[in-house]
Amino acid sequence: MNNQTTTARYASAAALALALGAALAIAATPAAAQMADKDKCFGVALKGKNDCAAGAGTTCAGTSKVDYQGNAWSLVPKGTCEKTASKTSPTGYGQLAAFKEARV
Repeated sequence: MNNQTTTARYASAAALALALGAALAIAATPAAAQMADKDKCFGVALKGKNDCAAGAGTTCAGTSKVDYQGNAWSLVPKGTCEKTASKTSPTGYGQLAAFKEARV
């Protein structure tokens, strides 16, 4: 292979990598924008309906073991978490951090 062919191949590979990186960055932007107007609200998800973080023995979304689990969260519109009812929260409402459930 001559130098021109090798250089052209490297340039093509670099252009492809750059285009792929740009496409991935653009695809990730809407998700980040959606998260900006949401809060992680702990203690409001029903059994198996959490968005993530359901504590030990669970993996992520849909793995909460009980209703209103204190270490499982759901995404809610920003500013509404602490106004959302939670039967296990010490305050009776969702929390912005995980908590130990009160007896129901």
